[in-house]
Amino acid sequence: MDSKLLKTLEFDIIRERLSGLTSSELSRKLCDELLPCGDFEAVAERLRETDDAVAVIMRKGRPPLGGLVDVVPSVKRACGGSMLSFPELLHIGGVLKAARRTLNHCGEGGQNDAETNVIIGKIGLLEEDYRLESEIFRCIVSEDEMADEASSTLLDTRRKIAREQASIREKLNDFIHSQKYAKTIQDGVITMRGDRYCIPVKSEYKSEFPGIVHDMSGSGQTLFIEPASVVESNNKIRELRVKEKQEIERITLLLGSLCAEKADLIIKDVRLLAEIDFAFAKASLGLAMKAHKPQINAEGRIKILKGRHPLIDPLKVVPISVYIGEKFKTLVITGPNTGGKTVTLKTVGLFTLMLQAGLLVPCESTSELAVFKDVFADIGDEQSIAQSLSTFSAHMSNIVRIMKGADENVLVLLDELGAGTDPTEGAALAMAILESLYQMGATTLATTHYSELKAFTATTEGFENACCEFDVETLSPTYRLMIGVPGKSNAFAISKKLGLEAAVVERAGEFLTSEDVRFEDMLSDIEKRRGEIEESQRRVRELTEEADRLKKELDGEKEMLAAKKDELNRKAREDAAKIVADAKKESEKLIAEMRKLVRDAEENKDRLKEAETLRRELGNMNDAAYTAKVEVRRKPVVGEQVDMNTPLLPGQTLYSASIDGNVSVLKPQNKDGNVFVQAGIMKMYLPVSDLIIAGAPPEEKDDKKPGKYASNRSLVEKAMNIRPEIDLRGMTAEEAVNMTDRYIDDAVAARLENVTIIHGKGTGVLRKEIHKMLKRDRRVREFRDGEFGEGDFGVTVAKLKI
Repeated sequence: MDSKLLKTLEFDIIRERLSGLTSSELSRKLCDELLPCGDFEAVAERLRETDDAVAVIMRKGRPPLGGLVDVVPSVKRACGGSMLSFPELLHIGGVLKAARRTLNHCGEGGQNDAETNVIIGKIGLLEEDYRLESEIFRCIVSEDEMADEASSTLLDTRRKIAREQASIREKLNDFIHSQKYAKTIQDGVITMRGDRYCIPVKSEYKSEFPGIVHDMSGSGQTLFIEPASVVESNNKIRELRVKEKQEIERITLLLGSLCAEKADLIIKDVRLLAEIDFAFAKASLGLAMKAHKPQINAEGRIKILKGRHPLIDPLKVVPISVYIGEKFKTLVITGPNTGGKTVTLKTVGLFTLMLQAGLLVPCESTSELAVFKDVFADIGDEQSIAQSLSTFSAHMSNIVRIMKGADENVLVLLDELGAGTDPTEGAALAMAILESLYQMGATTLATTHYSELKAFTATTEGFENACCEFDVETLSPTYRLMIGVPGKSNAFAISKKLGLEAAVVERAGEFLTSEDVRFEDMLSDIEKRRGEIEESQRRVRELTEEADRLKKELDGEKEMLAAKKDELNRKAREDAAKIVADAKKESEKLIAEMRKLVRDAEENKDRLKEAETLRRELGNMNDAAYTAKVEVRRKPVVGEQVDMNTPLLPGQTLYSASIDGNVSVLKPQNKDGNVFVQAGIMKMYLPVSDLIIAGAPPEEKDDKKPGKYASNRSLVEKAMNIRPEIDLRGMTAEEAVNMTDRYIDDAVAARLENVTIIHGKGTGVLRKEIHKMLKRDRRVREFRDGEFGEGDFGVTVAKLKI
């Protein structure tokens, strides 16, 4: 593709815009060398690279590639042993820094993305050398200065220079402020001549000021003299400067040798960074134009949807839709001047060139473009006075060249085909050229004003008419391309609208042939019908879109209701299953308890029988034992030590050594040798070793055998002595329950209806056990906690059945 075509289709302006988005001279050079490619696989690879760069920018942003310079010549010089300059070393450090920052920008997971993203893969090929990079920036401060810390020798040398300079300034200041030389010194300043410190002295006092003259003012009135006292110091500074220079050269050569060792790495990084920057520039251009990667083919099919010429103001550009290459391969566009015909040609041509250069195209992503072996264009006025070429001759020269290279793999763009000569001959020639290009298989777009071409296109297979719409009322084009409809020139309507007399316009119409009039009328009718059809289609589209929207809403509601129904059914099933499972579990538990109760009842029935028999036998045994006990019992003596065999009876008084007082027996000694006694309101167990007989036991009945009279006497005594309350405080739960059980027996026998059980508040254990016992006892009608004034929760009031 020649440079003339690229300029005609304004591809060179696209390259300039692309170049402005690069970060380095190397990538700008790649932009200047960018040309469309006719190889399908290469184009696909270029587009993939650009699209992948867009993906990286959208996800992570554009990597920092500033400071990239072509350092390949410098590296090659370093390999040859040459000493590099400070700027060259800084540029090499900049390349290494850019490589490191780009790798860091890729971040974690980059290696996984490298398999699917071309740009990430290229970034992964970069190598960093932080040691060399940091060494360069440590030693080189700027393009004309090396850091003091580049080496200890350089630092020491510069410190010595600074000390000598300070010493010289001190001595020269003494000269300037000395009264001895006040009249000889021209100005009280210290100046430099060469690399020597001097004082400006009046020329007439030269002999009075010892030193070396280094310069003279233009007027000759002032001499710049180096005092003799600082000559030695200035000489020493010169020696130190030489040493400093040698050390700087040594360090510079060392850095150059380090760069030479890493030459392959640096050169590879430079080239990769230039390619990466170039790819990101293409991606940035695509994003700026809101462009997309279209589908591509090698069969000559073009389907541009809402394409926007990238060089027209985005706020003014009118999107166009063009298709060709499937049902027809030649598209003839007609219509008035400034209607957008040429812009349509340039849009199709520029889109094709951008695509084949690997650039994204400002159209819908569902668009489709073809990869052509070559693109030819004859657009614009090509007349040349120097070559004695008229407009027609210039166009014909281009068309001859185009037809020599045309085949099925080329795109041909022809603007105002056949213009510049006799209309009849021009139209005939245009039809022949288009027919020939079609037979060669070329994909052709042409613009024309000739009515003959409109009719020819309408009746020829493989051809299609199109027009750029024009609003006669406003005398302005709409720039909309309508395929399938030939365009009108609208010359009469435009002239009349601009103010040409109606008689002149009518007279002009009389010169038209009847066929021309009929053809124009036919076009008007077609255009009118097209407008009606488009309006109907627009209405149908709106209704269809509304129907689709409603259908989507209904489908969404259906899905939501179905999901809700499923959720409710699932929840109901789960709840029912849970209820059944709980009921089953509960029923199994109840059945198990019922079976246990039945077993327990059967066992208790047998046990009750055994217990009744045992109770009768035990009663007989107790009577016999009691009789025997009365007969053989010995009465304990006061002051006798209690032991396990001492007979003790409830109510007997004992002395306790541990509490130093008398206690009353509640229960005789148990198997552990402890006696349950009461001391005041306290009840406790005391060991027999702590107790001494303090009083005689209560009187026993004289009858040898207990009988009805004795029993009645005992009940009467209990009824006379029983109190309406019982104090259980200090007892264990078991003791309290037993004591309460006996107390209720006595209270029922004494016909006490209301009794108070004092258990205290404490931890609540006694209260809880007493309540459980009362709840099971059939002798108790009801019970309650004490009220205020009765003892609150420290007592329980029970009502007995009497």
